[in-house]
Amino acid sequence: MSKFSGELQRPLVPETEKHGFANQSLESILSDSELGWGRKAVAATGVEMKLLWRIAAPAVAVYMLNYVMSMATQIFAGHLGNLQLAASSLGNTGIQIFAYGLMLGMGSAVETLCGQAYGAGKYEMLGVYLQRSTVLLMATSIPLTVIYVFCKPILLFLGESEEISSAASIFVYGLIPQIFAYAANFPIQKFMQSQSIVFPSALISAVTVLIHCFLSWLAVYKIGLGLLGASLVLSISWWIIVVAQFVYIVNSERCKYTWTGFTWQAFSGLWGFFKLSCASAVMLCLETWYFQIIVLLAGLLENPEIELDALSICFTISGWVFMVSVGFNAAASVRVGNELGAGNPKSAAFSVVVVTTLAFIISVVAAIVVLAIRNVISYAFTGGEVVSNRVSDLCPLLALTLILNGIQPVLSGVAVGCGWQAFVAYVNVGCYYFVGVPFGCLLGFYFNLGAMGIWSGMIGGTLMQTIILTWVTLRTDWSKEVETAQQRLNKWGDKQPALGQQG
Repeated sequence: MSKFSGELQRPLVPETEKHGFANQSLESILSDSELGWGRKAVAATGVEMKLLWRIAAPAVAVYMLNYVMSMATQIFAGHLGNLQLAASSLGNTGIQIFAYGLMLGMGSAVETLCGQAYGAGKYEMLGVYLQRSTVLLMATSIPLTVIYVFCKPILLFLGESEEISSAASIFVYGLIPQIFAYAANFPIQKFMQSQSIVFPSALISAVTVLIHCFLSWLAVYKIGLGLLGASLVLSISWWIIVVAQFVYIVNSERCKYTWTGFTWQAFSGLWGFFKLSCASAVMLCLETWYFQIIVLLAGLLENPEIELDALSICFTISGWVFMVSVGFNAAASVRVGNELGAGNPKSAAFSVVVVTTLAFIISVVAAIVVLAIRNVISYAFTGGEVVSNRVSDLCPLLALTLILNGIQPVLSGVAVGCGWQAFVAYVNVGCYYFVGVPFGCLLGFYFNLGAMGIWSGMIGGTLMQTIILTWVTLRTDWSKEVETAQQRLNKWGDKQPALGQQG
């Protein structure tokens, strides 16, 4: 007998009731043949916007605040000198993002399964998926630690200079505890997001940013720990977020149906879950590593310190704005996953249209702002005039990247919600690594366009990938996706009935 059986006659938690009611309203609006096209679109957009903002707004805050911690660390390092800025950039973008992409990618398997299970009412399985993913990610952290330990010879092998590689390795050593924080954070984050519980994470992240800035100032300037101190503080800050979120889950009424304590089920079916997680990881790793390659290639150019500093500033700004799109990525994944699990194909399709349009508009505004302040934007990071001029030259490419990033992450979120990770991985390989990287190398090295050429070529790969994903999404049969979601839940649901069917 399920431990939920004594609570079956109680109403579901308020958040679930609200979510279900809103979903029913949206599906009924879209299915109402008496409403005209215009009235139906306006009414459905209003309902969908409320649902999206409830997820997207705090999700954007979470990702931006988490990114602010990394950016603050880079700023503290940058004010120590140009070498330290280049080292932290190479360590962050060249090494750390490798682990970030792998962990985030593997965690997206939880996002698919939890989102669809929550929509289908199989609430007890969310906690099992969370624990399975955490076990797998913790195991993955061990080989990643080895890579961090030997990061200096790896960077030297890739052609980076001795001076920058040595400084970057010191920075990376302090990020080792962060790997294990990622392993715990991403499953927890996806577990909460699938239930539209995002505001508590935003509040936790906001408080942690304040703590992080104080500890960074203390470690770098007062204690004098330099690069190592800056990265160690970043690791500590990530663990503060993990612990605070888990304490919330254990003690929150909103999670009482989805978190029922630790279970041995977390260690069952790990091989099949690992294969699903790998497909998710390959999809997102190919995306995150794509921009990592730009930084690594820039280190091979003439005068690499200036090029790395300029790209570091541009990518930091791009990453900050990208967090907005990642927030909408989370909203798209949750909304699509929930609707498919609940058997609402029209609502899933409509959600895709609304979230993509909204994210695109915001990214266009951000691109315009970047172009307007292109001559002064770098001084927040460094006082060097040479770097500032180089950043100004790269800002048109930065603006174009921001616009593409208004669409591409949202479409990736749709893919996660639907479980298309394996297909998108093939698309990413072709567009990024058979088009973007070779074309970027051709422009950057053969035509001597430097960082601008490398970046231009790789933008071409991103554009191709965005066009393909847009075309596939427009041609999707959402009724068929509902059937696929049900089959997936039956496979991964451990034959557990939905909460309302137990007893």
